[in-house]
Amino acid sequence: MTAPDTMATAIARFVAGLTLDSLPPDVVEKARVCLLNGYGIALGGHDTPYAPVARAAALALHGERSDGATMLGDNTSGRSRRTSITGAALAGSALFHGRAQEDTCGAAHIGAVLIPLLTALVEAGDGPVERLLPALVAGYEAGGLLENAFSPLTTPAGLRASPLYGTLAAAAGAAHLLGLPEERIAAALANAASFTGGILQSFDDGTDEWRYQVGVAAVNGLTAARLAAAGSVSAPRAFEGRTGFVRAFARTGCDPVELAARLGRDWSIHRVTFKPYPVCAFNQTPVTAALALREEVAGRAIRSVTVRMNPFETGYAGMDSKGPFASISGTLMSIPFCIALTLLRGVPTMETMTRYDDDAVNALVERVALVPDEGVRRLCCAIEVVLEDGTALTRRQDMTTDDFSLPWEAVSALVRRIGDETGVPADAYDRIERFARALPGAAIDDVLEAFGRLPDHPHQASVSLVKGVGNG
Repeated sequence: MTAPDTMATAIARFVAGLTLDSLPPDVVEKARVCLLNGYGIALGGHDTPYAPVARAAALALHGERSDGATMLGDNTSGRSRRTSITGAALAGSALFHGRAQEDTCGAAHIGAVLIPLLTALVEAGDGPVERLLPALVAGYEAGGLLENAFSPLTTPAGLRASPLYGTLAAAAGAAHLLGLPEERIAAALANAASFTGGILQSFDDGTDEWRYQVGVAAVNGLTAARLAAAGSVSAPRAFEGRTGFVRAFARTGCDPVELAARLGRDWSIHRVTFKPYPVCAFNQTPVTAALALREEVAGRAIRSVTVRMNPFETGYAGMDSKGPFASISGTLMSIPFCIALTLLRGVPTMETMTRYDDDAVNALVERVALVPDEGVRRLCCAIEVVLEDGTALTRRQDMTTDDFSLPWEAVSALVRRIGDETGVPADAYDRIERFARALPGAAIDDVLEAFGRLPDHPHQASVSLVKGVGNG
């Protein structure tokens, strides 16, 4: 009699069976768009200070080496340094996460975990570029399946979805790219379940740990896959067991059969959304609504603002903060700040998000009331602006993932607009577009050369987005 599937074996069977030919065309297209967005946002984040910190840590841990992989965006006098694959993944994820404008799968930023890791593996020759797209899909599906099922329980408990589920995604993606057999993929997933975690406190404190969590998730996921490849003996019931992942983190039970039935049916990659603005994913809709209200306000004095949103979003760490702010880690999370800034200054930019001494914005922040409302669905909001003359302006913004699931052309325009703002040569975007479109017949050199066209920066941070440590 055959033993029933565990969660790990069910996901592993699905991951092992993924090929470019077997994937639906719309899934393949979305994977290409995810690559374009990931690389494009990373190019536009070249002047943020987080990647230099991660590069310094990677070099301290692993050293500079002639083999391994390139630390993307590490340009000084035309030279990009190389380090170990794990070091390159750690540094690359901080670059991809630098603008906080990476893709979002539910509550998790899986692309910022997966894309730098898989790129480093391909460059180092540890996996063929022909498997890059299916490996990327494998990661989104493994991590996204569990994020969708359990993040409504893990996030309110203070666990951040990106490292928690991103580690699982990294293990699945790396295991597929490395060509591991089904049994070893299951072991990699089980290992990842033991190595994962990540808390939300940095959002409440306005600090930067969250910038590096995605890189640590990539490293832990690759470690899980390497151990599995080397023969690790790993818990078969790592997810649904009495003290497994689901019980430990979500404090609930798990039906492996029901969850596994979603694989290949409810594609998680279709839930992946892209961010028009450099603010938290939960703030994209409120900013959209505030931009529309700004036109109605037309420069008139504002007495008060009331924002109603789903409690899952208003209860997320840092979302209700009113400052004082000393870092963009605080402002990009704060609903009151993002609303006040947008109403007064228009489209949020990295420059305005880091202007912590704007007296008019800070004064309006104090007059923004945030109301948790079960009647407002996630990704939606209702805003009322009361003017000094008593006029009330209202805006109900109902949006879904479809509104932020942008097609290729829109993502291309988005990343190129950011590149125009940050001095990225247009041919860098030409190269990443050519790479993503040409897969599986692409050359990783196009990606490396795209990042090699970035402006030179010193090895330390060239731009500071933090003024001390605030309580944002």
